[in-house]
Amino acid sequence: MGAFVLLMITLTAGIAVAQICPKRCLCQNLAPSLAIMCAKTGLLFVPSVIDPRTVELRLTDNFITVIRRRDFTNMTRLLHLTLSRNTISHITPYTFADLRGLRALHLDNNRILSMGDEQLRGLQNLRHLILSNNQLSTISPGSFQDFVGTLEDLDLSYNNLVKVPWETICKLMNVNSLSLDHNLIEYVPGGVFTNLHKLARLDMTSNKLKTIPPDPLFLRIPVYAKSKGSPLSSLVLGFGGNPLHCNCELLWLRRFTREDDLETCASPSNLLGKYFWSISEEEFMCDPPVVTHHSMRTSVMEGEEVVLKCKAVGDPEPSIHWVSPEGKVVSNSSRAVSYENGTLEITITTVRDTGSFTCIASNTAGDATASVELVVSPLPQPANASQRHHRLDKGPSDILTPAKPGTAQNESSSHSDRKVVMVHHSHKSALIQWFLDWNIPGIRMYQIQYNSSSDESLIYRMINPSNRSFLVNDLAPGREYDLCVLAVYDDGMTSLTATRLVGCVQFSTQEESGQCQQLNTQFLGGTMIIIIGGIIVASVLVFIIILMIRYKVYSGQEEVGKTRVSNVYSQTNGHQAMACARSCAKLAGGAEELPLNTEFATAEEVLSNKTTKHMCETRSNAPEQGSKAFEEKSTSSEWTDINI
Repeated sequence: MGAFVLLMITLTAGIAVAQICPKRCLCQNLAPSLAIMCAKTGLLFVPSVIDPRTVELRLTDNFITVIRRRDFTNMTRLLHLTLSRNTISHITPYTFADLRGLRALHLDNNRILSMGDEQLRGLQNLRHLILSNNQLSTISPGSFQDFVGTLEDLDLSYNNLVKVPWETICKLMNVNSLSLDHNLIEYVPGGVFTNLHKLARLDMTSNKLKTIPPDPLFLRIPVYAKSKGSPLSSLVLGFGGNPLHCNCELLWLRRFTREDDLETCASPSNLLGKYFWSISEEEFMCDPPVVTHHSMRTSVMEGEEVVLKCKAVGDPEPSIHWVSPEGKVVSNSSRAVSYENGTLEITITTVRDTGSFTCIASNTAGDATASVELVVSPLPQPANASQRHHRLDKGPSDILTPAKPGTAQNESSSHSDRKVVMVHHSHKSALIQWFLDWNIPGIRMYQIQYNSSSDESLIYRMINPSNRSFLVNDLAPGREYDLCVLAVYDDGMTSLTATRLVGCVQFSTQEESGQCQQLNTQFLGGTMIIIIGGIIVASVLVFIIILMIRYKVYSGQEEVGKTRVSNVYSQTNGHQAMACARSCAKLAGGAEELPLNTEFATAEEVLSNKTTKHMCETRSNAPEQGSKAFEEKSTSSEWTDINI
């Protein structure tokens, strides 16, 4: 009965093991641990069913492309993980977070392009990391952060690395082997291997190194070319296959005694192709620097930008730095920038910058200097600066105006959390005011920078240090502006001047009123109509006045005519009655034939004729006695001919 029970337990355990082991994989039960071998099984993903007791997992020569977050969950006993010769291109962050006991990780011969800070998190006891034969071009400085104190073997060979995270490598205190060969590395910083006391193998072959800086590590222990036959307390250094520039900078390396002669020189031309170890020490030479070009005497106004240039040649290529007129080295700051090509750019000049700037070119062989004279002319100052604070009128564009007496207190209390405020703005201008809650000695001026949202170009204004407000004119209506105020002060460290941000403010100018323009147009049109109407009315009035004058003139002539006829009658002495009768007969007779010798009457005679007709009509109503009297008189008097 006991034997039967033991047999059933064994079969159950075997079935359980068979169920846990992935398909087409080989599982070795090394109690109490388990090893799973899944090489060349055609896997596309990491098997989803893996025994948590697994100590070694080999998934080589498959087609796995992605490592997922859940692939190694709860596998805390895993010590050795091999993912070599797959097509892995992506590793999910924190994929190995549960592998706290993992000691060896092989990811070589894959397609990994970069390594970030989170891909290898959680590997606190990792000792061997193999990343060779990938396509790595960048490695984040924080990639090895969790195992920087435990790593013993790091292989980054056969990748596309131009820059290596040297700041992390210099902290690998326990590293024994470091493989950086067959990459595109161009530069190795000096002293990076100083603290790697356990380093026994350093391979930097087949890169783009022109020089290898001396390191204290190379002086403490013997350096060999091959590991075979070298003592345990030695360093095997490989640097062949690099385009070495054989000058005095590699003389330290040439003085080592080595048995191999595989390394060759790529430059200078007289040493091209020669074996490194066969060249005598006297041939490792350097040329001192020579300044070939530099700026001449330069003059600028205070606050303007100035660029000083200096170029030099030498072997090795010299480094260039600048010294101010006070004898201090010019370092990069918010106001001055010194570039590697020898250019010094001072964005804001001050009067204290006036003097001789010295360009110093230096390399291993020596130094060379050149002087550049800089003259900074001060800004023009007002004749009476004390009165400027009492002027409240707004001048032309970009003229400083102090704030109103009550405004500063109100704004400072309401805007205590803002150092730069906008006091007033319109569609073309804005009044800016700033406050200082810190004391900076030696303020030279204030600089105002602003630009519009639709224009990326910055506009600079220099302001006198005694003012705390500024009127910005000539702004575009209906736009957003970003404005910052900077304090330019003396820097005791560099003897130049530095800038410090006071504060920034954003504001929008007002839109121009379209109703006002329309009103002006209508007003102008109405004015023109009134003017034209006035001209027409005046013309009509003048015409009426002229007609009235002419009418009065003609009326006066009629009165004159009447007077002349009356006079004629009085002078004819009775003969006018006969003439009147004769004239009335002619008028009453109608149209009669006139003789050919008849003379036509003038206008004055016509007027007299009309008067006579009127008199005839009046006299026709007289009594017959009057007529008879006239007839008697007419017989005794002579007729007077009157041409009508």
